[in-house]
Amino acid sequence: MPEQMTLSRTEQITLNDGSAIPQIGLGVWQVDPAITAQVVGWGIRTGYRLIDTAEGYQNEEGVGQAIRTAGVPRSELFITSKLRNG
Repeated sequence: MPEQMTLSRTEQITLNDGSAIPQIGLGVWQVDPAITAQVVGWGIRTGYRLIDTAEGYQNEEGVGQAIRTAGVPRSELFITSKLRNG
């Protein structure tokens, strides 16, 4: 994947506690679990700070691995997830 790309600063939404969350995130729906860590790691290095995943995608382990090894403080990342209803 191209390492020379960088994500420009995206618009953010200010939350009630004063923190700001990016309006644009990296979604991992249909990302093969075998390459999820690589894809998410690339996203974080590129500048994504919002990662969207779900239990049903079955690739949350790769998301976690990328977060642990990305070299970006966890406090700078937003992770959104979803659970199946039923």
